[in-house]
Amino acid sequence: MTSTNSTRTSYDTAQQRSDKIWDRIATDPSGLRMLTGDRPTGALHIGHYFGSLRNRVLLQDAGVETWLIVADYQVITDREVIGDIQGSVRELLTDYLAAGIDPERSTIFTHSAVPALNQLLLPFLSLVTQPELERNPTVKAELQAAGKSAMGGLMLTYPVHQAADILFCHGNLVPVGKDQLPHIEQTRVIARRFNERYAGGEAYFPEPDALLSEAPTILGLDGEHKMSKSLGNTVMLKMDEAETLKKIKKAKTDADRQITFDPENRPEVANLLTIASQATGRAPAEIAEEIGDRGAGTLKIFTAEALNAHLAPLRARRAELEQDPGYLMQVLRAGNERANAEADATLQRVREFMGMVY
Repeated sequence: MTSTNSTRTSYDTAQQRSDKIWDRIATDPSGLRMLTGDRPTGALHIGHYFGSLRNRVLLQDAGVETWLIVADYQVITDREVIGDIQGSVRELLTDYLAAGIDPERSTIFTHSAVPALNQLLLPFLSLVTQPELERNPTVKAELQAAGKSAMGGLMLTYPVHQAADILFCHGNLVPVGKDQLPHIEQTRVIARRFNERYAGGEAYFPEPDALLSEAPTILGLDGEHKMSKSLGNTVMLKMDEAETLKKIKKAKTDADRQITFDPENRPEVANLLTIASQATGRAPAEIAEEIGDRGAGTLKIFTAEALNAHLAPLRARRAELEQDPGYLMQVLRAGNERANAEADATLQRVREFMGMVY
């Protein structure tokens, strides 16, 4: 079987498993434990929100047990200047809570505050080979995006760190895009090998499934790249209405006054229609037909107004949260405490399996 066919088969298998999980979520989500999260590089933008954050809230509200990792250690995988990590963690946490993540139902914690999680790296690294790590396509893509030619040790072992993130709490469900499937497969391999080599065949660690969804791809306002703070092509969740309108008005479009939804040939216009669609719940083609020949200016105003209306409750809640930094840290401390209790218990059991309790 060729590499392309193998990748296609792997994706089809993951999609089939994901479809079954979506059916289960709709009927009985008990027993599902979701682990997901973000690197704290600052406040979030609408690409994060429509692409993943909103879906996490829906899964939480559907009854899926939710664990959210603020992956502060991952900031240093490809960055030499880390900036204000504490400030970035606070911004990320504020966006989580403003969007609807409920700390009473979801556990939010940071990498660096859970030592036992990170200690799982040692036994997990014994279960993978150097070639397996080097050929992970997501690691290669991250290296290229960072503009680096040499791979650091932390970047090389990034998939194993992710496996520790997922498995320390016995996560069995990870919402990801198609490009992240190699990481989930690596985690499944590590869980399987640990169970076989150290746990005597006991299924101690679950082999987690990827939860795939039709999350929209939101391009930056330049219409060419992914939305990225470093490129300045974003609409941040925390922006006010005037800032949002100003940003959207500067979005790149084309010279054709007739508005149509054609992602392949008119990506910039299609991107604004996608944003408006996500904010209103209407089909992008329907919005395009309504605007008709009134041009990109009308489309931009429509998109900005729809986005401002949709984000108004989130922004109001965010403004309240910003006034109470003590509450934010209280939420994080409580999440870290729960995560530590889980990680300590997991590491103790791992030591027992490995005969390392003295």
